[in-house]
Amino acid sequence: MRLLFAGTPEVALPSLRTLLDSHHEVVGVLTRADARAGRGRTLTPSPVKALAQEAGVPVLTPASLREEAVQQQLRDLAPDAAPVVAYGGMVPPAALDIPVHGWINLHFSLLPAWRGAAPAQRAVLAGRNETGMSVFRLEQGLDTGDVLATARTGIGEFETSGELLERMAVEGAPVLAAVLDALEDGTARATPQDHAAATHAAKLSTAEAAIDWTLPADQVSAHIRGMSPAPGAWTLLEGARTKILGLEAAAEHAPLPPGRIEATKRQMLVGTGTDVLAVAKLAPAGKRPMRAADWARGAGLGADATFTQDGAQA
Repeated sequence: MRLLFAGTPEVALPSLRTLLDSHHEVVGVLTRADARAGRGRTLTPSPVKALAQEAGVPVLTPASLREEAVQQQLRDLAPDAAPVVAYGGMVPPAALDIPVHGWINLHFSLLPAWRGAAPAQRAVLAGRNETGMSVFRLEQGLDTGDVLATARTGIGEFETSGELLERMAVEGAPVLAAVLDALEDGTARATPQDHAAATHAAKLSTAEAAIDWTLPADQVSAHIRGMSPAPGAWTLLEGARTKILGLEAAAEHAPLPPGRIEATKRQMLVGTGTDVLAVAKLAPAGKRPMRAADWARGAGLGADATFTQDGAQA
């Protein structure tokens, strides 16, 4: 089939690579416009654009798909299907019918759970130990279209949402490719979603990322992992914001007061409302991420050093 691939960030690359290597023909790539990045704020192409250019595939970067001229460009490509992975833009009703088989989206949840911008993150934040991927046909509603395939995957005890999303991007690529094969040979089967069971996966905010150390350890763990790497779960130490970016298995230790920090030779432990957690990775204010145990050994922490939400020290 002739494919118009729509995607923007790194998470879309495994699917694009899979389709470029398939018997299908990727006739065009639709992605977001170049954005400023890095300290020099230089205009940088999206990861998907960079890969498409390397493969010699025509790239479209319209600000909107609502313009008739842009829609005509899509028609001129004569796509049989438009696979979508984290494109980041809206597909208006007038463009939905341009591909023969529609826009076929790889979404990182088991729909109708976690419709929206942050499905993998919300699954981790909710403390789930399993999630999955869905391939569905786009329609006017937010992630409401009929599902063409699903695949389940577990969530590791210390896995962050970033690690989970990276892994699901790889696992989901062949699922998307299989759906496109089924559409081509006429064996695809669409299943309507149970809209009454839908949950929403809103974009994460920095304000929401603040850590409440008084909660039980499993809830604090889910919060830290769900917010990593962005926006990054954060806490305060003497009024300075520190991001907590990863956890690891904690050595046996007596409970500590919520937020209390204790550095051992090999770990940095922090108290919660129940058990201690071992912080594996953090980013002190104004500094790059580093191993937490290394930071703790060199930070000159006092005996009562405590992470807080409001800057008041215990």
